[in-house]
Amino acid sequence: MWRFVKNRRLLLGALVVAIILAAALWPEAIEVDVARAERGPMQVTIDEEGETRVRERFVLSAPVAGRLQRIELEPGDPVRRGEVVAGLTPATPALLDARTRAELDAAVQAARAVVGQARAERARAAAALDRAQTSLKREETLAEVGAVSRDELEASRTALRNADQAHRAAEFGVARAEQDLEMARARLQQPSAHGRPIEIHSPVDGVVLKRHHESEAVVPSGEPLLEVGDPGRLEVVSDLLSTDAVRVSPNDPVRLVQWGGGEPLAGRVRRVEPSGFMKVSALGVEEQRVNVIIDFTDPVAASRVLGDAYRVEVQVVIWQKPDVLKIPVGSLFRRGDDWAVFVVNGGRAIVRSLGIGHRNGTDAEVLKDLDAGAIVVQHPPDTLTDGARSSTRGK
Repeated sequence: MWRFVKNRRLLLGALVVAIILAAALWPEAIEVDVARAERGPMQVTIDEEGETRVRERFVLSAPVAGRLQRIELEPGDPVRRGEVVAGLTPATPALLDARTRAELDAAVQAARAVVGQARAERARAAAALDRAQTSLKREETLAEVGAVSRDELEASRTALRNADQAHRAAEFGVARAEQDLEMARARLQQPSAHGRPIEIHSPVDGVVLKRHHESEAVVPSGEPLLEVGDPGRLEVVSDLLSTDAVRVSPNDPVRLVQWGGGEPLAGRVRRVEPSGFMKVSALGVEEQRVNVIIDFTDPVAASRVLGDAYRVEVQVVIWQKPDVLKIPVGSLFRRGDDWAVFVVNGGRAIVRSLGIGHRNGTDAEVLKDLDAGAIVVQHPPDTLTDGARSSTRGK
């Protein structure tokens, strides 16, 4: 009896120790974040920064070098087509010094001599022409009675044509010499003390977008003075990576966000420019970029809250579907060449390979091998293995 009791106590003690050891060695459940596979709308977008600009802007420049009058218009002031927006007095040529005047006087005298020479050449050519005409008439009279040969008559006619061409050339020579004389005299003329102001007019109805000069100043020819445009006709330009631009097509819908207001503004791609350019990123990486031009769906509403050269963030929608099965993109991981997730079932995480379609920054489209409502692990830790116990938090 005593032995039975003793053996029973040993057996119970061994059982307790075994239970304690099993509990100590039993793997703890790994706590993971989970989410459910859900059906709903999904979009794939290309996101990039953009900048607004007036679609048609006009840069008004100085037509000639001169003194610009003070521009009273301020940026934002309205202007009408044909309105005078700036005035410019042409620059006065520099006064002649004694050396330059002497050189120009000599040039005038030389031009006069050339004119006299050209006129003398013209007189000589005129005399030769008269002689050729007289000789031809005499030859023609003698030819009627057979006193001269046909060859002599043709020679007289040729001499007359040559004399006529020489006279015409002498006339052109006189005209050219007289023009050179007029130019030489013009260089000697003193500049006028007062130039007539030139008025610069606005080419369109709009507002002043930018004023390059405010105070009176001397400006060279072609210097930009004002920029004028219609702020009601805004567009957005965004430079996308060329690898992203090839996925964008005209008429693709666009959301414009982070512009400073609450609701996103709607737009649509008007044009993808055919030529790219190289741009150095903030990290010093050379990138090939392509400008994408976007129109606002409601340009009047956009012009009430945005102006020229305002920053926005562009989201070009390149794919969308109203009803797809989707899971968080953070739950995916690679298993060989396939995508896979951990599916939580009965307190254990089971690895399952999936067929994945489109992806964006938050969700991935599930094509097969998963049902709506399935619980998947988000951002699975490296310690999580197939079949491991797990406790969930989240959905």
